[in-house]
Amino acid sequence: MFFEIIKVIIIGIVEGITEWLPISSTGHMILLDELIKLNASDAFKEMFLVVIQLGAILAVILLYFNKLNPFSVKKTAQEKKETLQIWYKVIIGVIPAAIFGLILEDWLDEHFYNYITVAIMLIIYGILFIVIENKNKDKKSTINDFNHLSYGTAFSIGLFQVLALIPGTSRSGATILGAILLGTSRYIAAEYSFFLSIPVMFGASALKLIKFGFDFSTMEIVLLLTGMSVAFFVSVIAIKFLLGYVKKNDFKAFGWYRIVLGLLVIGYFFLFK
Repeated sequence: MFFEIIKVIIIGIVEGITEWLPISSTGHMILLDELIKLNASDAFKEMFLVVIQLGAILAVILLYFNKLNPFSVKKTAQEKKETLQIWYKVIIGVIPAAIFGLILEDWLDEHFYNYITVAIMLIIYGILFIVIENKNKDKKSTINDFNHLSYGTAFSIGLFQVLALIPGTSRSGATILGAILLGTSRYIAAEYSFFLSIPVMFGASALKLIKFGFDFSTMEIVLLLTGMSVAFFVSVIAIKFLLGYVKKNDFKAFGWYRIVLGLLVIGYFFLFK
């Protein structure tokens, strides 16, 4: 039991970091699964790796509670209206992923959830980050706050999020890249990516829980709650780091990291599998 808790603490740390940075949590989890074998059933592990994200989501809710709360007594009528508009744009943004996810998720997992696909996507999107940042080096963003983010642009960013259904793409990576291409600032791209994750991850977690059932053993409950708690605390740090980072830096460093990780994934499985 003790060693399993240590394992889920490590998994929670990795989840809390990689869920928000555009470096693919799936890619890291595949490598981690090779190095740290959780002593649990395949069904539990499949559910665990998704539901652990609820801890990460709670970090977003905590950090943005005031900004996302349309019923705050501290807000004026106009501020409440603007907050509701953010939620409307989030709902519009998640529609494409919700539709395609329900239709294609099992098929995509069956055919693309493998180290080759993950490695290729890590490298491709790593290159895209570098190319797009170089292209936009001297280009000023046209969307610097949520009032300037139109519903059409929100939906278009949501279409980019659909790409993240392919393992190794990174949900935040696809969303951020799409948002930057559509003219948003890096800061707004990152924040909108965080907000889109709330309904997406709640929905994905609910589906996995229903599929797994609610017949948990005591050990499984302890492992799940431990992983979620660690993911929560690490996510708070990771989100704050990313928002501070993008104020002064671009995303090219993440692009190079993705390329290196993709090569490591290929190298590991080629040499040891």
